[in-house]
Amino acid sequence: MIKICVSGSKGKMGSRIIALSREDGRFKLTGGFDIGDAAEPLIKECDCLIEFTTPAATAEHLLLCVKYKKPAVIGTTGLSEKQLAAIKAASAKIPIVFSSNMSIGVNVLFGLVQTAAAALADGYNPRIKEAHHVHKKDAPSGTAKELARIIKEAAGAREIPIDSIREDEIIGDHTVIFEGPGDRIELSHSAKTRDILVKGALEAAGFIAGKRPGLYTMRDVMGKRI
Repeated sequence: MIKICVSGSKGKMGSRIIALSREDGRFKLTGGFDIGDAAEPLIKECDCLIEFTTPAATAEHLLLCVKYKKPAVIGTTGLSEKQLAAIKAASAKIPIVFSSNMSIGVNVLFGLVQTAAAALADGYNPRIKEAHHVHKKDAPSGTAKELARIIKEAAGAREIPIDSIREDEIIGDHTVIFEGPGDRIELSHSAKTRDILVKGALEAAGFIAGKRPGLYTMRDVMGKRI
């Protein structure tokens, strides 16, 4: 049984991770912490930290994971280049699953967009539309940025326009549009519940336990499924 610790335990994501982990026989919840709680004793005792918080908090907790050689699953977005570099550096010492989106469906979308971008590199103009709830602090979303990166890599360097919407309680919608002279192709994903992110994070925690140090993605977690 894998002992997990959950950061941001009082948040929307953290509370659902705790709830669903208790229904999953692979895991034992050894603790959850939030702002003002002592993180170090809980991280010290776990087999894996699941982290969906702020960039600053993630950076602090990552240092503790390295100190105690604990694997981490990180879904925090809005990280700076310096913080992203810190995750990469830490992965030389501990195993880390890091993804802008833990949803299995979104990671399938990543693969589809990669295929489409390569096939439509000539004659099509790609753009991205994303929508989230009004409480989301970063824009564009981490998922939109990753979609843009995938398109750039597959189709050649170019700037990909991203239209970000923040309204109501939208969990997360992402659409990639390839506009051509004679047709338009759209690839979309719409989240109905945050539980798709939670289930992906738990899959990542199950995957990372016992792995060698390294920086892993949800593609590694999903294996042959994509």
